[in-house]
Amino acid sequence: MKILRTIAAAGVTKKLIDEARKPENQAKIKSGVEALRSRTRGRRR
Repeated sequence: MKILRTIAAAGVTKKLIDEARKPENQAKIKSGVEALRSRTRGRRR
């Protein structure tokens, strides 16, 4: 069972990496990260 779980995890990781390489998804990722950073900056005080 562990072999199947490892293969499944590797497949999911590959799919995420492939999707993250697309330019339209990179823009979405950058805007999401910036929104997250702006939220955490406000809480630190």
